[in-house]
Amino acid sequence: MAKIKNRCRAIVCISTGGGIGMTVEQRVRPVRIFKPELATLNAGSINFATFHKLDKYNEYKFDWERAYLEMTEDFIFPNTFKSIRQFLQVFDEQGTKPELEAYDAGMINNIAFMMSRGHVRKPLFLQFVLGILGGISSSPENLIFLIDYARRLIGEFEFSVCAAGRQQFPMCTQSLLMGGNVRVGLEDNLYIAKGVLAKSNAEQVEKVVRIARELGIEPATPDEARRILNLKGMENVNF
Repeated sequence: MAKIKNRCRAIVCISTGGGIGMTVEQRVRPVRIFKPELATLNAGSINFATFHKLDKYNEYKFDWERAYLEMTEDFIFPNTFKSIRQFLQVFDEQGTKPELEAYDAGMINNIAFMMSRGHVRKPLFLQFVLGILGGISSSPENLIFLIDYARRLIGEFEFSVCAAGRQQFPMCTQSLLMGGNVRVGLEDNLYIAKGVLAKSNAEQVEKVVRIARELGIEPATPDEARRILNLKGMENVNF
């Protein structure tokens, strides 16, 4: 993170998703230590499954891969009301804005509840995560529903969209058309086009920037993004 900061003014958004078996404190510890401008905060529990990918592969590069996929048939990614409250308390103490990850409509209910209890305040930044088995599937109709439902429950907000697999660029394009932002990268999708593996995250960013400009949308600079998201500024981080 320090190397990124020393080379450019990009906003560094860190993850609190953690790994299997980690405690809430272990997952939120990077926020305590580094005090980032922005960090992810998952807004509910989900049956986060990838075991269905076993149908596609017969050979594996590493010994752990098949067992890991199999394990997800019985795996819950836990984000309880208590842990969400604990996360939000740490974020508030460090001046870190939560990027609220919503994998399904119920997580929007959770965000609205946390607002009603004063645990999170406007302006909000939501990330709609589409296409994970256990969450809402990727489709234009589902994205329209999520945005409309969130607006009815919590009012105005900034939002971004990411989608797993081949729906990454179609759903990000729809987000741009609906006034939203986009997330691309190899975590969500390994391809740059049908059957063509992406060389890097940067190649995917370049593609979505081309799409945005074809639609008459100019990407924000880092400092413009800070103003849009109401962030504390890179001079207030601890890295």
